[in-house]
Amino acid sequence: MLNEAAINSVYLARGSTDLRKSIDGLAVIVREEFDLDPFSPCLFVFCNRQRDKLKILHWVHNGFWLYYRRLERGTFQWPSENSSTPLKINSRQLRWLLDGLSLEQKQAHQAVSARTII
Repeated sequence: MLNEAAINSVYLARGSTDLRKSIDGLAVIVREEFDLDPFSPCLFVFCNRQRDKLKILHWVHNGFWLYYRRLERGTFQWPSENSSTPLKINSRQLRWLLDGLSLEQKQAHQAVSARTII
């Protein structure tokens, strides 16, 4: 299971990725195309052309996790291929994406950092 406390950042590969790639192939994309460290405590998220499948690459102290999600109906609201650089999002936006929502929620509650009780 994903431990959000141990995740520094979430990076989305814009556009589509060939999801026949396994851990090694996705790690090469992270290293070579994104110029990021696949061994960092980050999630690297990839989507297929039909936008109905995701893979998430995640390093945990002695090995990789490869999470796979397939939708039976519908598609993910995936960012377009305007840039080859990955899109950095937060874990809240990832939850929205996994639930089929847009990354830019206009009606979501804003985070509040209250310091006192009224």
